[in-house]
Parts: sequence; structure tokens; C-alpha cells
Amino acid sequence: MNNDRYVSPLSERYASREMQYIFSPDMKFGTWRKLWVALAEVEHELGLQITQEQIDELKEHVNDINYEEAKAREKVVRHDVMSHVYAYGLQCPKAKGIIHLGATSCYVGDNTDIIVMREALRLVRRKLVNVLAELAKFADEYKAQPTLGFTHFQPAQPTTVGKRATLWMQEFCLDLEEIEHVLGSLKLLGSKGTTGTQASFLELFDGDLDKVDRLDPMIAEKMGFPGCYPVSGQTYSRKVDTIVLNALGGIAASAMKMATDIRLLQHLKEVEEPFEKSQIGSSAMAYKRNPMRSERICSLSRYVMIDVLNPAVTSGTQWFERTLDDSANKRLSVPEAFLAIDGILDLCLNVTDGLKVYPKVIEKRLMSELPFMATENIMMDAVKAGGDRQEMHERIRELSMQAGRRVKEEGLDNNLLELIAADPAFNLSLEELQKTMDPKRYIGCAPHQVEKFLADVIRPILEQNKELLGVKAEITV
Repeated sequence: MNNDRYVSPLSERYASREMQYIFSPDMKFGTWRKLWVALAEVEHELGLQITQEQIDELKEHVNDINYEEAKAREKVVRHDVMSHVYAYGLQCPKAKGIIHLGATSCYVGDNTDIIVMREALRLVRRKLVNVLAELAKFADEYKAQPTLGFTHFQPAQPTTVGKRATLWMQEFCLDLEEIEHVLGSLKLLGSKGTTGTQASFLELFDGDLDKVDRLDPMIAEKMGFPGCYPVSGQTYSRKVDTIVLNALGGIAASAMKMATDIRLLQHLKEVEEPFEKSQIGSSAMAYKRNPMRSERICSLSRYVMIDVLNPAVTSGTQWFERTLDDSANKRLSVPEAFLAIDGILDLCLNVTDGLKVYPKVIEKRLMSELPFMATENIMMDAVKAGGDRQEMHERIRELSMQAGRRVKEEGLDNNLLELIAADPAFNLSLEELQKTMDPKRYIGCAPHQVEKFLADVIRPILEQNKELLGVKAEITV
């Protein structure tokens, strides 16, 4: 490791080796060579003077990239594609004259970018499915565990721990739908020439439009794509990068929402993210158990959501058939979004696989607020016992305010039930009131909703993607 230069935290601390490989030079330049082979094969099949011997020679050297020769040549010509054409030609002397025939730089550059993004999206999809699988186990285990609900982070009607997890899952399900849509819509640029008119190929094929029309579909088929974008300038529309990163930004938002909830719950001591035996929470306060991984999810998610602006602005500033102000930005914004999302999903896998729930703390907080939640039921019971609904409502309001002041101003326990029992207007004993304090009476359909959501939504997703299951994340720090 070089300690005298900047190293990206995305590669050193956050992203997996698998995602890093997808954006590696080996993947990039190996794909360039596969595209050159595909182009030569298609041109051969369409009747150009390219021999099978030349194609075989190209295939023989797809993976043994001579980087040093390419780097040395780039210092001379200042052009990365032509440097690799030259280096490939050194290894393939019989075929060097037909490498990149009729193509422009974007033939390898842009088609490779699409291929790389497709592979990266597939990895994102795999990890996203596994996050859903972990959350499904958690939601099922705690589907009937009552917990205090919050609106505006103020105590509200009870829900269950499992039901809350389904809210996180639904966000990720929407993201998975978007990833599937984007994967299904990606096409190659094909080989369109310098301004998208395919003029060089029309010349190569002696004006035969039929052969020119067959060129792109044949390249797409060889590279495993359903087709190519029907029209373009020199590049594929940078709108495609915007669409891809918007999908990643959606995952980031969902992950941040879940991680923020976990951070708040850890503050309440109700739920904790995994905390390893030798982990240090604070250099000064030895007792602390900080939600460091959830905080990191939020931090990286914020980075991705802001990064989404890059391809959007780039897309809007492309002049006519192309300009080069996309290149430097694109080299940073697209890979880093994927590397960061990869790190986020690994953290999500790690956190959801080891969430610790503290039912006693949850119950204590819920019971301290439940008398307020139960007032509607108490009011109905009082009416059944002969009371006036409007009078009961006003009296409960007054007693609730009194009990609230006692809790907030004096720091004492909630005595609303005692106040109601002592009020003859209600004609209810403390024992009768305490019978209404079963939390399960106030969680509505939450357990059923969890079961139904898992059965109708999540299990079909997991069954459909069962070959993707089994991913376990390794967290570097």
C-alpha cells in the first residue's frame, strides 16, 4: 500500500471486492477487447475482408492485457482508446489492421459503460434481495411485539416491532422494482460513428443500408443485450446515467430512513444494531454503544443522493452530437455512486442480520403512555355504564392534561388511571381500568398486516430470486 498518496475510502473501507472488480481496469479494458472482437466478427459475417484467423488471434489475447505498452503509448498520443488499439495490435500482428475498423472511441467507451453498469446493477439487486430476506425474518419474529408508535416522534397509537420493519421493507421493494425496470431497459450504444450517422460503415459496406441496419442488432446479440438505442449522437444519451443513478439514490433514501429509525430506537434503548465484543463506542466514554454502522449508512446515503445531481446536470449540458465535459465527471460520479451503494447495502445486511430487540424496555415505555392511548376505549366503557359521551370526552381531556403535567413537571409516573377511577362520573374501578391495559388491544391489525405483507409481497420476491440468496456482508471497519 502507498501511504504517500490519497486513497479512496470507497475502495479501502466501504465497497466490496466484487463491486470494485466491476469498475476495475481489468473489467474495463477486457470489455473493450470483447467489443472489438464482436465488431470484427459482425463485420466478417457481413462480408468485409476480415478473416477467421484474425478473429481467433484477437480472441486469444482478450484477457492478457499489456498495460505497460498501452500506458507508454498514451504518453505519446494522449488518447486512451488509440493507445489500447496499438497495444492490442502488438499482441495481434495479423489482426492489428482491422481492430476498431469503422468505429469511434465511444464504441468501446460507451458500450463498456453500459455493460459495467448492468453488472453493477445486478450485484446491487442481489444484495437488495438479501436485505429484504433478513428484514423478513426480523419482521416475522416480532410481528406481534407491541411497541409505542410515533408520529412527529411524539407518542402515538401502538404498533408492533415487526410492522415497523415492514415499512422499511416496502421502501426497499419499491427500489427493487426500479432496479428491475432499469436493468430491463438498458441497451447498448452500438456502433454509430462520430456523430451517430454511421457514415463510416455506410462507406465500408459500399452504400449497403441493409448491412448497416444489421450491424447494431448483431453487436447487441453478441454482447448479450436486447438491442441498441435506435438513435444517438456520438454517445448514448447521458439521460441513461441519470436514470441509473436515480435508482441508486432511491436505495440510499430507503437505507437512510431505516438507519435513522434504528439510530433513534437505539437512543431509546429499544433496539440496537450489532455491537461486537471488542468494539469501542467512544474513545472517552467507555460505556457508550454508538449506532456507528447505522450512522455510516446515513453518511454514505447522503453522499449518493447528492451524487445523483451529477449525471442530471451532465445530461442537460451535452451540446449537439457530443461534448467532452461529461468524461471527467462521469469517471467519478457513476463508479463512486455504485461503490457507495455497495457499501451501504453491505452495512444494511450486517445491521439487519444482528438487530437486538429489548422487549422489557419497549414494554415499559409503552405502558407509561398507554393510559393516554386507552382513553377512547375507557370513554366508550363509561358511556356503556351510563355516562354522557360529550361530558366523558371533556372530563378525560382535563384529567389527561393533569396527568401529563405530573409526568412532565414533577417527573412522576402517569396516574391517569387513578384519576379516572377516583372520578365518580366514570363509574369505573381501578381494577376495571387496569384490565383495559393489555397492549395487544391497541395494535389493531398489525400482526395480520405483517403476515399478509410477507406472504403476498416478500415471499414471492424471495422465491423468484432464490438463486440470489445467501449473501453475507463483510464489514471492513
